[in-house]
Amino acid sequence: MSPSLRTAAAGLLLRSLARRLPMRIAYPDGKVTGAEGPIMRLRRPRELRRRLGDDGEIGLGESYQAGDWDSDDLPALLTAVATGLAGIAPALQKRLWRLRRVRPPRAEEGTLEAAPSNAGRHYDLPNEMFASFLDRSMTYSSALFASRDDDLTEAQHRKIDRLLDVARVGAGSHLLEIGTGWGELAIRAARRGARVVSVTLSEQQRRLAVERLREAGVADRVEVRRCDYREVEPAPDGFDAVVSVEMVEAVGYDYWPAFAEAVLGHLRPGGRAGIQLITTDHERMLATVHAYTWIQKHIFPGGLVPSAEAIEAAFTAAGGLVEERFDFGSWHYAETLRRWRAAGEHDRTWDYYLSFCEAGFRAGYLDVSQLVVVSPERATAECPPRGDVSERTDQ
Repeated sequence: MSPSLRTAAAGLLLRSLARRLPMRIAYPDGKVTGAEGPIMRLRRPRELRRRLGDDGEIGLGESYQAGDWDSDDLPALLTAVATGLAGIAPALQKRLWRLRRVRPPRAEEGTLEAAPSNAGRHYDLPNEMFASFLDRSMTYSSALFASRDDDLTEAQHRKIDRLLDVARVGAGSHLLEIGTGWGELAIRAARRGARVVSVTLSEQQRRLAVERLREAGVADRVEVRRCDYREVEPAPDGFDAVVSVEMVEAVGYDYWPAFAEAVLGHLRPGGRAGIQLITTDHERMLATVHAYTWIQKHIFPGGLVPSAEAIEAAFTAAGGLVEERFDFGSWHYAETLRRWRAAGEHDRTWDYYLSFCEAGFRAGYLDVSQLVVVSPERATAECPPRGDVSERTDQ
């Protein structure tokens, strides 16, 4: 398809969205299409159509970054668009991705060589920038709320404590954490009396985590190493538990088996792993495995949001027993993201990123889960069955 035809098709798509979805489009000449909903206010319609025609979903985000359009309520507008995407059958979605013929760069695959660069592009941004919008726990993952007016730090601690509980981390436990963040989980584990080895690829995160561990008075019980999950030195008798919070999304589709094998390989017989992950529908994941998205290009190179089923299958194939899956309900992450966006002043890239993610959860396109995986030699069935707390707050 020629560039001019792609641009024209993009214009037709915009008009179709305004007719089909609860959104409006306002043009520079004052014309407004659509009957209700948040407004997409066009500043440079021709540029938006060109970028959308050339690069699809990537072009939509890049046109916002460039200032081609704005919105009076960006998360609500993107929620309407995400709801429309969620209504597209996975088979049709797969054909749409193929038409664009855009593939992730090979240099961004989750290899041992590329992983440090992929992680550094996001997590080695200044710590002060993250501190400007995260809560005082410096936790950069979904909270678990007890109510709509729950304090964010308390909700983050509830999430962390639940994961430590199901992994049975307590006094005397030897814990491996894959993905340090800024150290809050390691702090809470150490305060339970655990000894912790925590690994990260981010030097910025490692530096601040070490400082926070020292300030918390637990530095003698936590070692923070800068290394890949594939490079962790084994404990002589194995670790009692392995935990990882929203790190598997950065691993990449082809490397989920290696991640599962690494986690299970570090557990002692009967040891437990607690894995928190963002998830999407399995068929939609398969439809977009080889797609290149705005998030991958600008925020998380090399990553892919998995389905819970795909990660469960990877752990099962590696010899583990998936004993529990606890689904939060997507409201919890949407609310976490809403608070992050409201807490700080963000440039257009981060404003779009946080709004885009919030929209995915509000539309039900994304969810978040905690998995419990047990080493098979002495697996038990003492954990509660699968749970879902979304009814507490989604109504």
